Amino acid sequence: MSTAARPPVPSTARSGRLSYAIFTLARAHRAHAAGMLRELGLHPGQELLLMQLFDRDGQSQSELLESVGLDHSTVSKSVKRMQEAGLLTRTPSEHDRRVMNVHLTDQGRALRGPIERMWAALEATATEGLDPAAVEAFVATAAAVEQSICGFDRTGTGDGRPAGRTHRP
Repeated sequence: MSTAARPPVPSTARSGRLSYAIFTLARAHRAHAAGMLRELGLHPGQELLLMQLFDRDGQSQSELLESVGLDHSTVSKSVKRMQEAGLLTRTPSEHDRRVMNVHLTDQGRALRGPIERMWAALEATATEGLDPAAVEAFVATAAAVEQSICGFDRTGTGDGRPAGRTHRP
């Protein structure tokens, strides 16, 4: 963990300190994870696709896209790159030849252990100095923030407001 002082929050972000903290945390986490993934010959996000396939091999590309929450072009590009690297194959569905099912190769399946170890090491680094209660509190808070951000129009009002919000800020 770096002991360097954090730069001050820019004055224009002071009214959004939480959002700025999320941004800087996500940037640092992604950069650290990217370095670890490079050691496995992977690009950021590819491990998430592999994790989904470890749990359920043979998903359609659309199901895979939905399970990781990324856009179509990002998943398509990653799947193509991973296929070229020999980690997976794409085959037309027996039921609908327009649908492509994604399957792990032996080389792709062999990454399960290294990815599990990498993810555990990333977790250990991220939680260094935190007790289990602090980790659980952070996970719960992060889920609540995600719900606030992603929970738009779940009130049934149709006005695009997040649940519980009565006015726009």
